[in-house]
Amino acid sequence: MPSPKDARVVAASLYFLPIETRVPLKFGLETLTHVTCARVRLTVVDGAGTRAEGWGETPLSVQWAWPGPSTFEDRLGAMQAFCVELAGAWCEPGLGAGHPIELGHRFLEDRLPGLTDRFNARERAGAEPMPRLAALICASAFDLALHDAYALLNGVPAYQAYGPEFMANDLGRYLEPEAGGPSFAGRYPADFLASDPPRSLPAWHLVGGKDPIDPSELTGEEPDDGYPVLLRDWIARDGLKCLKIKLRGDDPAWDFDRVARVGRIAEESGVDWLSTDFNCTVRDPDYVDEILDRLLRDEPRTFGKILYVEQPFPYDLEAHRVDVRSVSARKPLFMDESAHDWKLVRLGRSLGWTGVALKTCKTQTGALLSACWAKAHGMTLMVQDLTNPMLAQIPHVLLAAHAGTIMGVETNAMQFYPEASGPEAAVHPGLYARRGGRVDWSSVTGPGFGYRIAEIDRALPEPAAEVGEG
Repeated sequence: MPSPKDARVVAASLYFLPIETRVPLKFGLETLTHVTCARVRLTVVDGAGTRAEGWGETPLSVQWAWPGPSTFEDRLGAMQAFCVELAGAWCEPGLGAGHPIELGHRFLEDRLPGLTDRFNARERAGAEPMPRLAALICASAFDLALHDAYALLNGVPAYQAYGPEFMANDLGRYLEPEAGGPSFAGRYPADFLASDPPRSLPAWHLVGGKDPIDPSELTGEEPDDGYPVLLRDWIARDGLKCLKIKLRGDDPAWDFDRVARVGRIAEESGVDWLSTDFNCTVRDPDYVDEILDRLLRDEPRTFGKILYVEQPFPYDLEAHRVDVRSVSARKPLFMDESAHDWKLVRLGRSLGWTGVALKTCKTQTGALLSACWAKAHGMTLMVQDLTNPMLAQIPHVLLAAHAGTIMGVETNAMQFYPEASGPEAAVHPGLYARRGGRVDWSSVTGPGFGYRIAEIDRALPEPAAEVGEG
């Protein structure tokens, strides 16, 4: 039954904001030196004609979402062109009115696959098709803006709008349990989210594949901009307690040595936790098993600090149904790139994955539904970064605070482009700097995602697309 609180999208504006990194970020087989963020403003209206504008932002992280043989410029251009198409698609009257979970789910299930297929057939004929993960990233800025606009329209913080007083349908409309599993009838996202979340969270620092961790690795070409370069200096400056280590996944000697060296620095510097991220490059569980077993034998203190292992195997889970129970028997094993939606989380659980790394870049709607399904089935959660700057950082940290993670939140934009978020940091200083190994979102207040957008002195470029009533 429709709710008087339902909203429909009537206008969209899209902006592209380019950012250069201060140092390169290597993960998997690719290296990131610059990124373009898609920022979206959506206008929604309710049945009484009341309007509200919401905002969403996502880095179009081409190297992460779309690794492949074509040039970076080709892939980025395709993602930007698809964002322009999505601006019109979100405003089509046929999407209807509803709660953001309802509208987001409808868009993701009924529209995005067809839009992606048609875009690939028309724009990528004879070229590498845009994958589903890249399409999700493009859609996510619009979906985030919808959640923000809806909560603004109803005068509540976004995370207070996920219960029965706002949602006409319970989770049983969107989720299916495993056979014999818990029913979602009569349950809402609010039942799986923290009602009084912590206002500060432990912050994970990313040790990228090109990051120097020892003075002997310095080349003399490092930036002299007042920010640390070496790992020990980052740990000392930010009081870090959690380090995520990017690995190659195709060079076991390098990977073992990297973890062992970072582990020794962690031990000497008072770091409590490590995680390892292979970024989908491993094909055989034996590869990970052997590294973990060698760490347990030769570097037991480092092995003990590893809190979880992240996404070693190809992200196309349906095409690569790898039984991963041998890895998860050694350490908790978290899906990341492969966790596109709750259905793939369900498949992953059947193969032996034990946790899910959520990302707002796969849409707020999808992240919430995956979180609910995973928690109902006893899986552990983490919220991972897409090197989120500017507005993108705020829903990212809010998701971690409300979802309840295994340990804090990954946040590394301050490592790779710390100056990019200056206007946002002036309003939310605790979100764009890590102090005492933590980030603090106490400044996030008010309805929606609490951006306090009117206080942020950021000049936007000319819109790449404007659709609807404006």
